[in-house]
Amino acid sequence: MLCRLGGRWLQPLPVVRLGARGPQFAPAPSGGGKCSALPAWAVASVSAVSAGGWYKDLASSAPVQGAEELLLSAHTATGLPWWGSILLTTVALRGAVTLPLAAYQHYILAKVENLQPEIKNIARYLNQEVAVRANQLGWSKRVARLTYLKTMRRHVSELYVRDNCHPFKATVLVWIQLPMWIFMSVALRNFSTGATHSEGFSVQEQLATGGTLWFPDLTALDSTWILPVFVGVINLLIVEIFALQKIGMSRFQAYVTHFVRAVSVLMIPIAATVPSSIVLYWLCSSFMGLSQNLLLRSPRFRQLCRIPLTKGESDTPYKDLFAAFYAKFILRK
Repeated sequence: MLCRLGGRWLQPLPVVRLGARGPQFAPAPSGGGKCSALPAWAVASVSAVSAGGWYKDLASSAPVQGAEELLLSAHTATGLPWWGSILLTTVALRGAVTLPLAAYQHYILAKVENLQPEIKNIARYLNQEVAVRANQLGWSKRVARLTYLKTMRRHVSELYVRDNCHPFKATVLVWIQLPMWIFMSVALRNFSTGATHSEGFSVQEQLATGGTLWFPDLTALDSTWILPVFVGVINLLIVEIFALQKIGMSRFQAYVTHFVRAVSVLMIPIAATVPSSIVLYWLCSSFMGLSQNLLLRSPRFRQLCRIPLTKGESDTPYKDLFAAFYAKFILRK
């Protein structure tokens, strides 16, 4: 799937001519004569960035070309319009790749949570032992503290090895999901700006008539801002569901939660400046992420995935979530 596209997939980039009035962009051959629905500033910025540098390397990289082939294969195999192909591909990727990884993340975190009582007992006994040794050997407070921390880290690491649940393993979802999101977004941008062709017909032309409802042209911006607002709202819902799960968050966790909230809001104006094909992918991906988070709260699904039971796990997670949401956002008003 990650093989390179042949030469027939690529369209020559615009030629940049330097003159007294600054850079001028010569039109690139379109093969079909249809102009991009993006505003001039957006096309110019993409062309300028594509002329060289990191974006050119990213846009022509093997993972991005693999994402392009995946989208083209889904479109050809299903015969769906492009909006349906984007939706289907997103659902398939999230279901086949990120859902199992998310289940594994919850599996690791559940095992780590179940180790906390044992870790607290070790910490209590070790603190007493270090205090006794400090009095016997005349250690300073700094030496006693460093000895405690070093020994505690060793004991905790041994517990993680024993139960095969190092917390770093829970981050594998991020290391897979984020690059996949970037590669798919860049692939759709390549399509929307006319950088890729399919069987002699510009994919850009196909996307221009491959939308639906209020966004029939997937190469154009969503002037109604409906798709961008939906993207921001769904991402905020995901953040709030996570925040409602945490009772007594640390200061660092609170800062991270506020930061992700700000990013979710910032995604709205960002999504309003990119082609609708990309925003549609972001919306489908966010909706699948929300569904995935809700599914992984189900006791039956967690049991199916063999996620260990934890002390804080509820038998009625959806009822509890609704009650917490109601208390935080409705009763507080």
